[in-house]
This record gives sequence, C-alpha cells and structure tokens, in this order.
Amino acid sequence: MEFIFIFVLGALIGSFLNVLIVRIPKDENVAFPASHCVTCKTPLKPWHNIPIASWLFLRGKCAFCQAKISPQYPIVELLSGIIFLAVFMKMGIALPTLGIALAFLMLLTLSVIDFYYKMVPDSLNLLALTLAVVSVFSLDMLLEHTMNALLFAGAFSLLRFYISYIIKQEAMGEADIMIAATMGALLGVKLTLVAIFLSALLALPAMLLLRNETDASKQVPFIPFLAMATWIVFIFDTPVMNYLERMYG
Repeated sequence: MEFIFIFVLGALIGSFLNVLIVRIPKDENVAFPASHCVTCKTPLKPWHNIPIASWLFLRGKCAFCQAKISPQYPIVELLSGIIFLAVFMKMGIALPTLGIALAFLMLLTLSVIDFYYKMVPDSLNLLALTLAVVSVFSLDMLLEHTMNALLFAGAFSLLRFYISYIIKQEAMGEADIMIAATMGALLGVKLTLVAIFLSALLALPAMLLLRNETDASKQVPFIPFLAMATWIVFIFDTPVMNYLERMYG
C-alpha cells in the first residue's frame, strides 16, 4: 500500500512539473492563474487534473474546446511516478530518499524543457544540484557529496575552457557544468564517469543524424542524455561497480 502511495505522490508532483515545463520558459507565474486549457483558456475542473487518468478519460482532448492535449502530460506524470517509486524501493523510506527522488524529477523537468526549448532554467538546475548535495544520511555524506559536486563542476569548467579555445566557439554551457555537479553528488566519482561515457553513447545516434544541421533549434540537446545516463547508472549502480572492480581491480 505504501508503494502505491509513493507512486501516486510522484505522479501528482509530475502534474506540477508539467506546469513548470510549460510556464517557466515563457516567464509565466507557476501558481497563477490556475490550471487552464492552453487553447481556449478555460479553467480546468479538479477532475480534469487527475494525473494520467484524466488524459486517458478525456482521450487526450480538452473537455471544453476538444483541442488536443499533448501526450507530454501523462508521460511526465507516469515517469515521475515510476522515478519516485524506484528511488524509494532502492533507498528505503527516509527524508534523504525524498530529496534524491526530487532531484531526479528536476532532471526530468530540465530534460523536457531542454528538448522543447533548448534552454535550461537556472532555478531548476540549482534546485536539482542543491537537493543532490544535501540529501544525505550523515555529515560525512554531505562532505562527500559537496566535494564530488565541486570536482565535476571544476572539471567541466576546465573542459569547457579548453574545448572552446580550440574550436573558437562556445563548447558547452554553464548549465552543463551544474548538471555535471549534480551527477557527481548523486553518483560519486567512478559512477559519474561511467554516466558521462554512457550519455555520449546514448547521444551518438542523434548527433550523427543531425551532424549537418546548422539550425540551432534542431541541434541535439545533451541534458536529456546526461539525465538518462545518470538515472540508468543510479539504478544499476551495484552491477556497474562490480563490473568496474572486475575490470580494474
């Protein structure tokens, strides 16, 4: 029963994440006005905001004007519920677990925004980093998370400087540096290196497909791949570490 509650809680938070995804890139208030149809502007009833179920019941259409509702809404809600449930099942029910789960939901939100708008709001990025650093079970863990975050932030900053100098243009943004810091806090040094390598592998097909694309709006957003790789390595951290130990001792 408790895991059903956790999934539902995650899906409810996912419903709010959809608000952030739609409104923050437009510089709109995330609290006012209340939820409404983006086409006809009619305020939604409470039963129109039930995560996943409302979209299915309405068959993906507005109850008032019949305009299509993006499948993004139930997908984000479903993923949020799954992420919440998986983190709690892995780490147990505790306050730090809640922080880690919320950090991953922030990465999910950043990924969707980056995919649609090719932008990464600093507010959400900093929130993800803060949650990843402070969600700990001891002071020793807090120190370790902080050091790992600073290590990868510094490494990515230097990498950005060198690559930008060599190719004579901006190689990566400040947002990528904060994401790297969040990854370091969540995974630790060894697993973060694995996640960075995995993110490059995941992004490779898309980068090859769009390698000749000059339109910035059609270039590959990298944060979704960093977030996806971070999640995969986090969930499978034990077999990944066992593999590294067998390979390198």
